Amino acid sequence: MLRAFTYGAWGALSKAIVLTGVLAVAPAAAEPVEIVALGDSLTEGYGLPIQDGLVPQLTEWLAARGHDVRVVNAGVSGDTTAGGLSRAAWSLGPGTDAMIVALGGNDLLRGIDPAFSRRNLDGILQVAQEAGVEVLLVGMQAPGNYGPDYKAAFDAMYPELAERYDALLVPSFFDGLREPGAEPAAPADLARFMQADGIHPNREGVARIVAALGPAVERLIDRAAAD
Repeated sequence: MLRAFTYGAWGALSKAIVLTGVLAVAPAAAEPVEIVALGDSLTEGYGLPIQDGLVPQLTEWLAARGHDVRVVNAGVSGDTTAGGLSRAAWSLGPGTDAMIVALGGNDLLRGIDPAFSRRNLDGILQVAQEAGVEVLLVGMQAPGNYGPDYKAAFDAMYPELAERYDALLVPSFFDGLREPGAEPAAPADLARFMQADGIHPNREGVARIVAALGPAVERLIDRAAAD
């Protein structure tokens, strides 16, 4: 009896030791990829219920495609590229893996010199680079009434900075509001996707923007996961 008891006790103990070893070497559950969305009212979700804004809709879009991701809403209404630069560093936490930068619309509305906007965006990308954070830069296009020189300088800063910092690029925040391959839509054609102010997208407009932006964000996630 003593021998049987001893053998049984040892067997139970040995199984416990093996199980403990397995648990010790089992990989920890992967943390979700954290993306900070640095932007203005377009990012913040101005004029919309929280769940209809860009960040919640983008998070839902990514989750539906199997991505374990946390998107932090760092959009501030009225923010310019200067405001974005002033808070870029403290917007990035220790767990931040990537950043979406969508700024410049308010610079346009205020007619700010594109050279100034460019320096600010350059500074934001430097902050991300120093933090080891991958970036998706979302551009804007100036309207023609600013004059050809202003438009050329403003439109060029996004692709040129993306190339300089090896950042991903979406040429225009509003790309999703026109049919693939179509010319930029006239304001009247976009009205059904916009709120009454004609500046901010409505729920359907945000959904279309997310659908166009989403594949680039997936590439951003792949880059962040590879680092």
